[in-house]
Amino acid sequence: MASSTNPKRAVFEQFAIVAQALANAHRVELIELLAQGERSVEALAQLSGLGVTNASQHLQLLRRAGLVVARRSGKQVLYRLADRDVVELLMALCRTAERGVAEIDRIVRSYFRERDALDPVSHAELANLLEAGLVTLIDVRPAEEFAAGHIPGAVNIPLAELSGRLAELPADRGVVAYCRGPYCVYAFEAVAALRAKGYDASRLVDGYPEWWAAGRPVALAAG
Repeated sequence: MASSTNPKRAVFEQFAIVAQALANAHRVELIELLAQGERSVEALAQLSGLGVTNASQHLQLLRRAGLVVARRSGKQVLYRLADRDVVELLMALCRTAERGVAEIDRIVRSYFRERDALDPVSHAELANLLEAGLVTLIDVRPAEEFAAGHIPGAVNIPLAELSGRLAELPADRGVVAYCRGPYCVYAFEAVAALRAKGYDASRLVDGYPEWWAAGRPVALAAG
């Protein structure tokens, strides 16, 4: 009852609803998937390893918290992020957790840094390299994610196709790879595979969603 006479507490209670929506690993993963573009409940269920009913329940909770919006297309319900602020919220959560949770540091050191201990390429560095024509930028996400939105100038080479498409990469310039975000393994695996073949390869510091959330230009695939 205190919230009815305490407007500040009433606002904080609404903040808590958003926090509760993020307090589940499956829902955080669904947000990451939706940061790549609009998807159906069925597609999200398959990608996240959830059942359709379970995925729908998580998505409805995210919708009630104002983090995602939905629309109907025929028999399908399609979800997308409410806006780019949701990506920024997830980024802030990640930064805070990295500073305060020892287990995250252990995982990052034992998995990600083992695969690539070199400093990643920043947004500003990538923009300069692309303008100078010094690198080939590859988007190693699945084709449907690339079609939903990508960094201008990127070539879509999904990780599973990389070994068979090396001829598309000029040998006289570096390669920068990016994928879904800072914890997406695709870019790490792509860079490791390219370096093993002698390419000067690096990864972007994060991924497409963070580039979009930063207000940098994005492009849609033709068609």
